[in-house]
Amino acid sequence: MRILQLCNRVPYPPHDGGAIAMLNMTKAFHTLGNELHLLCLNTKKHHVNTSELPELFRQLVSFKAIDIDTNVKPVPAFMNLAFSRKSYHVSRFKSLEFEKELINTLKAHDFDIVHIEALHMCLYIDVIRKHSKAKICLRAHNLEYLIWERLAENERNPIKKFYLNKLVGRLLNFEIKAISKIDALIPITEADALVFRQMNADVPIFVSPTGLDLNEYKLVKAKQEWPGIFHLGALDWMPNVQGIQWFLSDVWPMVHKEFPKLKFYIAGRNTPEWMFQLKAVGVEVLGEIDSAVDFMNSKSIMIVPLLSGSGMRIKIIEGMALGKTIVSTTIGAEGIHYTNQENIIIADDAQPFFFALKKCINGREFSARLGKNARQLAEKEYSNLALVGKLVGFYEGLK
Repeated sequence: MRILQLCNRVPYPPHDGGAIAMLNMTKAFHTLGNELHLLCLNTKKHHVNTSELPELFRQLVSFKAIDIDTNVKPVPAFMNLAFSRKSYHVSRFKSLEFEKELINTLKAHDFDIVHIEALHMCLYIDVIRKHSKAKICLRAHNLEYLIWERLAENERNPIKKFYLNKLVGRLLNFEIKAISKIDALIPITEADALVFRQMNADVPIFVSPTGLDLNEYKLVKAKQEWPGIFHLGALDWMPNVQGIQWFLSDVWPMVHKEFPKLKFYIAGRNTPEWMFQLKAVGVEVLGEIDSAVDFMNSKSIMIVPLLSGSGMRIKIIEGMALGKTIVSTTIGAEGIHYTNQENIIIADDAQPFFFALKKCINGREFSARLGKNARQLAEKEYSNLALVGKLVGFYEGLK
């Protein structure tokens, strides 16, 4: 098939869930023999030098990245809040230069599918309709409004809470309108698909989880620190930051009191300065690391203390692929076909989270069994080529 993949950022390097999800889709579309074109925004926040991208990008039929500054700016944000009903969160991704390149691409090629990655790129649906007869399919990495709704629910500052609730309403309106304009919806989880159906999404829905190339996830236990606890994730994503704050304030004091020599490692790109200034005993903030696989292989117990968010945590699938013992909240593990106490432990409040960690630390054989079962789950259900192959089959039916 002839596929145009639109991304709200260049899907490289694969240092966070969003980039991994888009890059793995690109890899699989290409490997499965589709005529793939890739058109991306190259945001200031995740800017890449396109000349340094790997060979894959040069193997595509066409690849173009358009520079854009999507950073939040106080004055435009305030003006939007006060005088507009549009979502500032989405409108930051509007680019006339990108629109021009999109039109040229659509005119030059007869596409079967325009595969939109994430809600932000739905800004360009009307342009696509005007210049192409391709089926427009939205891959919904998450429910954007739900992320912010959950953040608002856990926000204690009344001013921030007011702003977040405003953001939620506008995102929800945009999401509903976008869904009404597409030909198919591709959520990553069944949970998100259910919410979309409750929003009266009147389009075909095909759930397609993010997969991994499991050959890239080799288990190396020789240098593993036991019991080393870690969190790995983008630290410019509010749900991750909120979750770490909760863990440090409500859970870590109990853990440290019980296991005073235990260390907790925090790693991730765009680490805020306040984390580096932490004085908590036993906590090491590493910032961005060179290799997620090497880092995860060097530690034992992975925590995912999310209180908000939507979609699927790719880092959990990566941890499972590397046989990690994982303790997560229900929201953190949302969308993953886990079995509690068999291939992961789920705990939603501070004391149960502490007891879960205690059980893993004191029971090394139990932890090893969790990790072994997690790897088996990843092998069974999250092979990237198999998952994207099913999606391509669905697209063939649409065409």
